[in-house]
Amino acid sequence: MQWIHLLSLIPVIAIVGGIYFVNRVTPYVLGLPFLLFWQVLWVVLTAVIMSIVYRFDPAVRKEKD
Repeated sequence: MQWIHLLSLIPVIAIVGGIYFVNRVTPYVLGLPFLLFWQVLWVVLTAVIMSIVYRFDPAVRKEKD
């Protein structure tokens, strides 16, 4: 396992572990309750993080060569 694969643990920790800390209705962010905003934010950030993992994964570079 490469060090870059450890980045994929960040969304899991944030979504599963963060729920206990952000489980409240107020404040509203962009018209959404904070918990719903948190989940939507991490869906987007997960896509960004996984694209970074894909970009720097050495196994992907070997297949392109």
